[in-house]
Amino acid sequence: MQEVATGFGLIEGPLWDPAKGLYFSDVPNGGVHLLDRAGEVSLAVPRRRGIGGVALHAGGGLIVGGRDVAYVDFSGAPPKPILTQAAIPGATGFNDLTTDAAGRVYVGSLAFRVFGGEEPQPGALHVIDLDGGMRTLSGGVMLTNGLGFSPDGRRLYHSDSRASLVRVYDVSDDGSVGEWRPFARFEEGGVPDGLKVAADGSVWVADARRGRVAVFEPDGTHRRDLALPLPMVTSLCFGGDDLRDLYIVTGSDGGPRENCGTVFRLRVETPGLPLPPARVAIP
Repeated sequence: MQEVATGFGLIEGPLWDPAKGLYFSDVPNGGVHLLDRAGEVSLAVPRRRGIGGVALHAGGGLIVGGRDVAYVDFSGAPPKPILTQAAIPGATGFNDLTTDAAGRVYVGSLAFRVFGGEEPQPGALHVIDLDGGMRTLSGGVMLTNGLGFSPDGRRLYHSDSRASLVRVYDVSDDGSVGEWRPFARFEEGGVPDGLKVAADGSVWVADARRGRVAVFEPDGTHRRDLALPLPMVTSLCFGGDDLRDLYIVTGSDGGPRENCGTVFRLRVETPGLPLPPARVAIP
């Protein structure tokens, strides 16, 4: 396991771009950063705080979460909102997101300020269709986090951090989902956060309190843990030309100092799944 970048507050949203390298956000300090193939880190999108999810857009630029779901390019132009809080009564922002093969964007909404000491309220799961319209698919999500599709696109996995479990939904051709059921439960003290799915259907889930990535078989049984040297493991993604470079990102909570959020990389036997670019309409 290699440390490839460090000095950040709370890293989220790792995203592999085959053309450029690894994008990741820093939630409290703001911005989306790029770790390029030469190992250099640069600021790709300045200022914007609270980004939990990032996806490529087929037209260039990125889809990012935060106070809204928005399109950002690399010109310095203001973000273009695609889904705002006003569309969802009680929403305070949007966390992790993912895309399906058609280019729809799936994202979870928050209904309380996670770092503001507010009483937790349930959020929901939404999909942004190709025409830019939004549908709410499921509710009762106490703290929405990682999202990812099975290799065949027929199942959607979804971390609910405060419920200490990963949900799974069956997915229809039109992008809607059925009733959720538990896929994997974290034992007491575990907090499922970001997740990704590998080519063999296994589900890899960051544990934000126990310094690990938990790997589950497609049927939900526990396969193995990958231990990290920092306790707050927030998310992960597969990268490299063969998608066998596993990038794992952390926050600073419980670490030895402020701004010790780190990007780690290790080689794994199982390749990941590429994340399709979003194709939703840009206002």
